[in-house]
Amino acid sequence: MAPDPSPFAGRLLAASGGFLGPSAQARRIRRILDLAVARPRLGWPGAGDAVLAWGHSPRAHRAETLAARSGAPLWRIEDAWIRSIHPGRSRGEPPMGLLLDRAGMHYDPAQPSDLERLLATHPLDDGALIARARTGIDRLRTLHLSKYNTHDLALTAPDPGYVLIIDQVRGDASLTHGAPQPAERLFREMLIIAQEENPGARVLIRAHPESRAGGRPGYYGAQDAQGHVSFVDGPHSPWSLLEGAVAVYTVASQVGFEAILAGHRPRVFGAPFYAGWGLSADENPVPRRQRVLTRTQLFALAMLEYPLWYDPLRDRLCAFEDVVDQMEARLTAYRQDRQGHIACGMRRWKRGAIQAFFGRERPVRFGDEGATLAWASTAPSDFTGLRIEDGFLRSRGLGADLVPPLSLAVDDRGIYYDPTRESRLEALIAAPLPPGGAARAERLRAAILASGVTKYNLAPATSDIAAQVAALRAAHQDAPVILVPGQVEDDASIRLGTTDIRTNRALLQAVRGAHPEAIVLYKPHPDVEAGLRPGKVDDAETLADLVLDHTDAQSALTLADRVWTLTSGLGFEALLRGIPVTTLGAPFYAGWGLTNDRGTVPERRTSVFPRPDLTRLTHAALIAYPRYLDPLTRQPCPPELAVERLAAGQTARRSPRLRALAKLQGAFASYAHLWR
Repeated sequence: MAPDPSPFAGRLLAASGGFLGPSAQARRIRRILDLAVARPRLGWPGAGDAVLAWGHSPRAHRAETLAARSGAPLWRIEDAWIRSIHPGRSRGEPPMGLLLDRAGMHYDPAQPSDLERLLATHPLDDGALIARARTGIDRLRTLHLSKYNTHDLALTAPDPGYVLIIDQVRGDASLTHGAPQPAERLFREMLIIAQEENPGARVLIRAHPESRAGGRPGYYGAQDAQGHVSFVDGPHSPWSLLEGAVAVYTVASQVGFEAILAGHRPRVFGAPFYAGWGLSADENPVPRRQRVLTRTQLFALAMLEYPLWYDPLRDRLCAFEDVVDQMEARLTAYRQDRQGHIACGMRRWKRGAIQAFFGRERPVRFGDEGATLAWASTAPSDFTGLRIEDGFLRSRGLGADLVPPLSLAVDDRGIYYDPTRESRLEALIAAPLPPGGAARAERLRAAILASGVTKYNLAPATSDIAAQVAALRAAHQDAPVILVPGQVEDDASIRLGTTDIRTNRALLQAVRGAHPEAIVLYKPHPDVEAGLRPGKVDDAETLADLVLDHTDAQSALTLADRVWTLTSGLGFEALLRGIPVTTLGAPFYAGWGLTNDRGTVPERRTSVFPRPDLTRLTHAALIAYPRYLDPLTRQPCPPELAVERLAAGQTARRSPRLRALAKLQGAFASYAHLWR
C-alpha cells in the first residue's frame, strides 16, 4: 500500500449510490475500504473527510464536483493488477484488491500519483522485499497469471519471432487521461511504426479480453489482418505471447508492464505507470520521471507495496503472496473445469461435494456416456479423463461416515495409489519445484506439525495411552517403538501394490519377525473398527504389545520411533513428522529414497535424479496435486487455508440425510456394498 503519513480518522464519502449497491463487486469494494481506511457512505464532507471516486469513470465527475465544492480531498480507486478469472463486466466477479490513490491515478500523468511518488522516492533498501519481488515475478510467469485469466493454456502459441501489438478497449481511462493525442490516431500510428521499425516481420495484434468476451470494442479488428499483420483474438495467455515476441508495442496496457517482467523493453506510446523508469522505450516521456529502476524494483513497489490486496476467504487485507496462492487454486479449478464435466462412478451421497468442487464453471452432469470425471476406483479401464480420490488432508471425520471432503486428488494420468502406471503425483514429485515452492512447502509442513492436522482429524484418544507406552519403554529399555497402522484389506493400494503381504495380520507378523525386541503398537483402521470394512485382526493383542483402539493418528504418531506399513497414508504423515518409515507395499511416497522399502516399487521412481527430498514430496502431495474447497465459503482454496480450517474445526457438516444414511450404513455394515 502507498505510504500514508497519518491514519485516516474521517469519513469516506461517495457522491452516488454506486459504491453502496447490493452487487458482489460493490460489497467487496466496501469491505476492502472498510478494512483499509473507512466504509464508504453518503453525505456532505466535513473537516477531515475525503471524497471517493472510481478512477476517471463517467460518474467520477459527481465526486469531483462534491470535492471541489466542499474543499475535501478527492481519492480515486481502481481494480488491482490481479483482479479475477473473468473480466468483471462478463461475470460480475469481485476484485481481489484495489488501488487507492490519494493524489491522482496511476494512469494519469497530469499530476504525480501516489504510485509515481512511491516509485520515485522509495529507498528500495529492503532485501526481503526485493527477494519477494523476484519470486513474485517468477510465480506470475509460471502460473500465467494476469489481471484477467480466462486463458486456455492448451492453445498453440504462434511460431516465435513476431512483433506483438497490444490492443485496448475504447474509452479506457488510461487512454482518455494518459494519451497525448486521440486514441484512434495513436493506435493507427503505433501499427504503422511497428511495421516500419520491423520491416518484413510478422505482426500480431492481441485483442483485449473484454473485447474477446463480447464486451467493449477495441481499436483493432479482423480488418487489420492484412499482409504480415494478423489478429489474435483467442484466449491465449499474454505470457505465452510475450515469450515468442521479438518486440512489444503498447499505448498503456497492463500487458506492457508484464512485457517488462518477461524481459522485454516495450515501445510505449502513452504514459502508463511503468513508463519513464528506464525499462521502456517511451514515445511520450513524462519529464519528471527521472529515476532508473530494475524490473524487480518496479514490481516490488507496484505489486507488493502499492495495492490493497484482499483475502476473501479469511476476510482480511493480505499480502500479494496470499492473493497468488488463492488465484492459483482458482486457476486450477477453472482450467480443469472450463469445458464442464460428465461424471461417472459417483455414489449419490458424494454428488453434492462433486458439484461444489467441479461445477463452478458449468454444472456437473452425472452419467456414463462421454464421462470426463470418474471416481478412481470405479473408472473404466479405458477411461481417459480426470480420476479423483480423497486427498491427504480430507476432513474431520471418516469418509465411511459420509463426512464430505475438503480436498480431492485429481489425476489426469492414473491415480496416486496405483503403482502399475505413472500418476500425475509421481510426475510432480519427480519434477523440479516451482518458484517459491520450497519455502511454501516448508511453511505448510510446519503449520501441519504445529496444529497436529492429519487426514481425518478424529477426536484425540481418551485413554492414557502415553502412560502405557511409557511403562512399556521403562520395561524394555532401548527397545524401539514401532507403530503399525492397520488398513482396509480390500483397499486398492494393497490390491495393486507389488507385495506378498496383503493382510494386517501378516504385516504384524513381519514386523515382529524383523524386530523381536521392539515395542509394537498396532493402530486398527477407523473404518475397520467401525465394522464398515474388512481388516480386523482377532489376535492383535498377541502380535502387538499394545493395540491402540480408537486412537487418532496424531496421538499415535507422537508415540512412535518408526513406522512400518503396507501402503497406509499414515506413513506419509510420519514422514512429515520426521519419523522413519518402512514400507512393504508401493505407496506413493515409497521409492524416492525417503523410506526403507521392502516391497517392490516401480523402477521409474528409483531412477529419478536428483533424488526428491521431503520438501518436494510435501509440495507435490499437498500443494500441487489436490484441489481444496473451503468448507465455509465453498470457494476453491489453497492448502494453507484447509489446514487452518481443520485445526479450528471449521469444516462442513453432514446434512441430516447423510447423517441418517451413515447410521443406517453402520447398522447394516454387512450390506455396505449396497451404498457404494
